[in-house]
Amino acid sequence: MMTRILRNTLSVDIAIAPYIELSKPRIVALLVFTCVTSMIVAIDGLPPVDVLALTVLGGALSAGGASALNQYFDRELDAKMARTSRRPIPSGRVPARHAFAFGLALVASSTLILGAFVNWLAAVLALLGALYYLVIYTLVLKRNTVVNILIGGGAGAMPVLVGWAAASGTLELQAFILFAIVFYWTPPHSWALAILVNKDYAAADIPMMPVARGERVTRLQILFYAIQLFIISLTPALLWLLPGAPLMLGGIYVAAALALGLPLIGLATKLIRRADKTTARVLYKYSSLYLALLFLAMIIDRLLL
Repeated sequence: MMTRILRNTLSVDIAIAPYIELSKPRIVALLVFTCVTSMIVAIDGLPPVDVLALTVLGGALSAGGASALNQYFDRELDAKMARTSRRPIPSGRVPARHAFAFGLALVASSTLILGAFVNWLAAVLALLGALYYLVIYTLVLKRNTVVNILIGGGAGAMPVLVGWAAASGTLELQAFILFAIVFYWTPPHSWALAILVNKDYAAADIPMMPVARGERVTRLQILFYAIQLFIISLTPALLWLLPGAPLMLGGIYVAAALALGLPLIGLATKLIRRADKTTARVLYKYSSLYLALLFLAMIIDRLLL
């Protein structure tokens, strides 16, 4: 009897695992973290537990559903690339129609939860973020233009607007500063990865920057956007200089932005000098850590000051 129960449990786990993989939980975790950070910055403290929990749930469902739908639309491209050929749809572990239904259900559930229990501004923003990712980036930009990552970065920045709206019920200038930070973080992060998997993108005929413009141009663009990101990350400090401007973030955050941003620029400069995949890999990994630590510094700054 016990053996049968264990076998049934194992079968359920095996059946569920590909759907969890479809939702890209690691990416979802980072997006939800930026959303929660935005909530804390918006109200200078922790939001009510129920609002926080429901926003996290709604945000995770939206991001996970959009990821699943993205893989549905990209299933033929994914099958052509070694890096993505083992994903649930091209590997045959999840039928394409099931992945579509799963993603659609998650996005719809997110909209209903956020709208009914948080507020409709947050719900609409989350839905727009999913549509931005699926229509503007996945179906239009990714397949047709070298600026796909640049313009498409807005999709990954939407969670900060969702979080701000969920906590405050409105959108303010500070929310768009957070949006800009994530938006300008996306090109250096994504183009570093594109250098690492350049052959995959070429095989699938996707006009990522290294494929369409070459790796040398891509490395220069990474440095260019890393510098812009560094400057934008210091924007909250500039608000101190404007009479009557609201305080957004304090000294702890600014110190972190300086300490984290300068190494990012240093790695981008090193990538130009060395032009090797090892440095690109280090830059890619550091950029992920950079965003997580930068937003963690925002939380610490707001909760301690």
